[in-house]
Amino acid sequence: MAGTGEDPLARAEQFVWLTARVLEQRRFAHLFLGGGADAVETALAAYLNEDGGYGHALEPDLRGPVSQPLHTAHALSVLDSIGRCRGLRVERICRYLTDVSTREGALPALLPTQRGYPVAPFVPVVDDPPAELLATGPVVGLLHRNEVWHAWLFRATDFCWAAVDALEQSHPYEIEAAVAFLDGVPDRARAEAAAERLGHLVREQRLAVLDPLRRPEYPVAPGYAPGEHHFPYDYARTPGSLARRWFGDGEMESALEHLAAGQEEDGGWPVTWRQWAPGTALEGRPLVTLKALQTLRAYGHGIG
Repeated sequence: MAGTGEDPLARAEQFVWLTARVLEQRRFAHLFLGGGADAVETALAAYLNEDGGYGHALEPDLRGPVSQPLHTAHALSVLDSIGRCRGLRVERICRYLTDVSTREGALPALLPTQRGYPVAPFVPVVDDPPAELLATGPVVGLLHRNEVWHAWLFRATDFCWAAVDALEQSHPYEIEAAVAFLDGVPDRARAEAAAERLGHLVREQRLAVLDPLRRPEYPVAPGYAPGEHHFPYDYARTPGSLARRWFGDGEMESALEHLAAGQEEDGGWPVTWRQWAPGTALEGRPLVTLKALQTLRAYGHGIG
């Protein structure tokens, strides 16, 4: 068990053991303490349903047992983080994605099966949900990056290209989804051109806080929580992301210093989106903490 050292990683470790679900505890151990990947996959399996999708509040803002695309995208990101995004497990997930896709061959954010279970008020449940880049882009990009080939990807990739090319007025989470797609899609020349255009859009619409000291001067997207700003590292989680080119070295360094300074007294990072239930906020903070630590490490910031 770690001591009470002052370095960020030791403080975060105490926070994770104190508050996190078993899955996030196993992920922390794998990412930062040399823990095995098998333990992560075993913990993730608790959220798997018979239809090949994932549920049981894997994504904390969607409660209840039913499979949802957002839960399943979350599961894929966990498998990716442990190098297990391949084989029969991913084949089964792709079959699920095929079954729940819209007529366009892409994913809605939320299926109507969520009705009757608690869900965040900012995630509407409708009878015929449309396909969304927000749900589809990260999944398509991740599968391409892992060189997964499945029939589902053909139409889903076409949908994402059309959605990215049509972006004019957007919001941070949609841009993040577009970047996740562009960072993984095979057509690199087209991806670079699209990313360059989106970078101009982000700066023109002030969708990233470029000076943390002037944060209140930046707009918050409609429907977001007060103060729910996004920073350069939210788009460029690693230096290799196409979104890294959108920001100067000074802008990125200021953002990373702001991120590092955001660690709270208990060792975790705060949830910035709208909090609507005590349990979801508690489950969300370890996820945010893992992401912050991974981002800081990717950019070479000392975390201990």
